[in-house]
Amino acid sequence: MLNKTLSVCLFVALFSAGASLSCRWMNDKFKQHSQTSLALLDNMTNNSTNTTEDAELDTLAFPDQLYDLASKASAEDKLIFTVQILREISALFEEDYSAASWQESTVEHFLVVVNKQADELSSCIGSRGRKKKSAKLQMYFKRLSQLALKRNEYSAEAWELIRTEIHLHLIRADLLASSLIPN
Repeated sequence: MLNKTLSVCLFVALFSAGASLSCRWMNDKFKQHSQTSLALLDNMTNNSTNTTEDAELDTLAFPDQLYDLASKASAEDKLIFTVQILREISALFEEDYSAASWQESTVEHFLVVVNKQADELSSCIGSRGRKKKSAKLQMYFKRLSQLALKRNEYSAEAWELIRTEIHLHLIRADLLASSLIPN
């Protein structure tokens, strides 16, 4: 009986240590990856004039209340929200961006960094939280794809609008996740 109790205690201790080690990445590397993804996105800036209509821009406005709710949520829910944003961004950039004047290597590097952030932050989330997703956030990114990209036939202007929107999301996601990092 003593061996069984000792084994359970040892398992719990090792599991807890492993869980905290997986979140060490957030303290050590998150900010660096966040800055890299923003710099890569800035490098993709294209000089075309944005000709998308103002009416379309209004329909794409991000529901700020989702960020407000996430900022007041538990640490795990903040991470879940941030991971979902990163995954949605990655999925969006998997679409046809050939009309944009971006170097393919820059976009690929951007996706590697964003996916690394999502994977590492995801490792900090408990198994319960991996199944939670915000339907409103998912719908917002679907609208970005439908209204900005598909409706405008994946034009350079549409991709510039997406790049600008994603830049704002990365900044807000960085602020949200950074609030969890001890100073």
